[in-house]
Amino acid sequence: MAAQPFIQLDGVRKVYRSRGEEFLAVSDVTMAVAEGELVSLVGPSGCGKTTVLKILAGLHPHDGGEVRIGNAETAFDAGRDVGMVFQQSLLLKWRRIIDNVLLPAEILGLPRKASRERARELLAMVGLAGEEDKYPYELSGGMQQRAAIARSLVHDPKVILMDEPFGALDALTREKMNLELLRIWSEAKKTIVFVTHSIQEAVFLGTRCAVLTAGPARMADTFDIALPYPRQLDIKTQEAFGEYTRRIYRQLDMG
Repeated sequence: MAAQPFIQLDGVRKVYRSRGEEFLAVSDVTMAVAEGELVSLVGPSGCGKTTVLKILAGLHPHDGGEVRIGNAETAFDAGRDVGMVFQQSLLLKWRRIIDNVLLPAEILGLPRKASRERARELLAMVGLAGEEDKYPYELSGGMQQRAAIARSLVHDPKVILMDEPFGALDALTREKMNLELLRIWSEAKKTIVFVTHSIQEAVFLGTRCAVLTAGPARMADTFDIALPYPRQLDIKTQEAFGEYTRRIYRQLDMG
């Protein structure tokens, strides 16, 4: 970890209020992310992982603790410096793929010509060269998620927040997308926080892993994943990989 993390959460707490009642969604989350890391945030479904992402994105305020993003060298503007990828691609069906990718640049008022060139470069990087003028329905689910990743990068954000982006894909496509994400991360050199409820996915992708308990979310463990990059799927057969997954299982009282 760097001496000064790029993302720091200290004792973060979140309470939702509805019709006079309160629901504690996040009770105590503390984690640090260095610039350029890919940190996996793993925990059971419904434990509050998405809430943590929304707090990082500036979409939800937190009710306790402290959230710091940026450092002395790199300022941070949540409206400009965050890219989001969701479980569904959320591509607009009436827009061509390249126009879907361009949407954040349009919203931010970035130069049109330069943004279109960048969109084409990103589509090539995610393996969609030649698909720019197609509509979403003409692409497979995995290809749509690649387009969504390109969209999250088009405005050159400092942080990418990914909320179970491969959860709706079949098992084989999901593994291919894991490999693709590692390649894109290596090339784009972005800081990524990746939410998943898959323990194997968390270990396979992450430079580090943060483990949340069942809701209300509490940080049970954070640890480095000392497996070399580039990673291939056969790393899952190694004993070291199994040790990391067993560590998570124990924290979640599953082993």
